[in-house]
Amino acid sequence: MKKTTLTHGGDWAGFEAEYGKSPLDLSANVSPFGLPQGVKDAIIQSLDHADRYPDPLCRALRKAISEAKNVPEEMILCGNGAADLIFRLALALRPQKALITAPTFAEYKTALLTVDCDVRSFCLKEEEDFRLSEDILGQIDADTDVVFLCEPNNPTGIADKKELLLKVLKKVEDVDALLVVDECFHEFLTDPDTDSLIDTVEEHPHLLILKAFTKVYAMAGVRLGYCLCGNKELLQAMTDCGQPWSVSSIASAAGIAALKEEDYVLKVRRNMNEVRPYLQNALTELGFRVIPGEANYLLFHAFPGLDIKLREKAILIRSCANYEGLGEGWFRTAVRTKEEADQLLQTLKDIL
Repeated sequence: MKKTTLTHGGDWAGFEAEYGKSPLDLSANVSPFGLPQGVKDAIIQSLDHADRYPDPLCRALRKAISEAKNVPEEMILCGNGAADLIFRLALALRPQKALITAPTFAEYKTALLTVDCDVRSFCLKEEEDFRLSEDILGQIDADTDVVFLCEPNNPTGIADKKELLLKVLKKVEDVDALLVVDECFHEFLTDPDTDSLIDTVEEHPHLLILKAFTKVYAMAGVRLGYCLCGNKELLQAMTDCGQPWSVSSIASAAGIAALKEEDYVLKVRRNMNEVRPYLQNALTELGFRVIPGEANYLLFHAFPGLDIKLREKAILIRSCANYEGLGEGWFRTAVRTKEEADQLLQTLKDIL
């Protein structure tokens, strides 16, 4: 049977099928501390009502998100992870021309191509650490229907300043387009509220923000995300483009509980602030070109095939060869615990 090539990292199942054991998976970027205890308890308790259909409007979950993010409930749409909402948006909006950055999360382009959208790329420059520049403003014209920005960007980990993002939003509004800002990794930033656009979403209907419980709460297997937007007609159209029960009652209960886990999030953030610079410096000392990301992963350039050599030693990292704007030799590793970072570094030294 031909081996299936997956677009994303996190293929622990494929490794286990091949080797019969579990790897150290640094190819997926989730909290290293597992599900918060409060989320585990909520999931177990929710099983008592698993015989009933979930609320298709996610009323309790939207209320909890509204209170946590200070955004009206009617501006919140929940889905089966952020990816579900990206595809719903493409189906609801059916844009003819879109602008994305390169490199960035692959699912934006994949979803847009399903509706035959002409997807243009604004190439980020390696010599600028793949940071967004004001040059993107010149690429947003009257033909642009939607612009996607990932903040911080995946796979670079670079977060852009709010001042620049607001300039992009202003240009998007001028051409009557939609700006989609993916903040799924925002919670890993040292000060996540500083450059978030959530506080502006209510007054800017041309803005849609994507969020997910996947990363910071280690809920990747639960599948839960949401978006915030002041354009209620668009949210209704996105609702109509998806299945009626995209969020299970189990996921909804998990999300409500997760929003109360403030100490857990602080623990994750403290760990990132300690391990990320440690790992970045160590990779640099090994001779790799490391992008100074601010999320729970680091993009670095080494030599082609490094991921294969690490896989043979039961460590998975993400090859970024399939990212537009990167290519062979670029890799992304998750930032987890210091012990796991040391395991990666020692294995890299052995390989080198």
